[in-house]
Amino acid sequence: MYTAPTEQAAEQALDVFAASELGERYPAIVRTWRSAWLEFTPYLAFPPAIRTVVYSTNMVESMNARLRKATRNRGHFPSEQAALKVLYLAVREQINPKARDANHVAAHWKEALNQFSLFFEDRLSIQ
Repeated sequence: MYTAPTEQAAEQALDVFAASELGERYPAIVRTWRSAWLEFTPYLAFPPAIRTVVYSTNMVESMNARLRKATRNRGHFPSEQAALKVLYLAVREQINPKARDANHVAAHWKEALNQFSLFFEDRLSIQ
């Protein structure tokens, strides 16, 4: 359902799941999906790169871990601006890692950030 291109395709996928062996074994899952359907369908308007970030918490958790690591050993910050600068540099490092750290960057984060900047143009500026 997460990868369905349209709401109708997602609904068909849910119907297929409900009729499958797993759907019959776990009817509470089908009931949960159906009761939360109105909250789920706006998600289908997002491009695939944003969907991956939203439904897979691995990328979000990875970014949060990097931000915690960047601020953990600094103690306190003299101002909010100083904290924001450290976080900004940590995010920049994730987007454009050094060659030795290329394997530690969150997978597909640059592509997702580009999609966020297009989809939420009024809320996000990349400079």
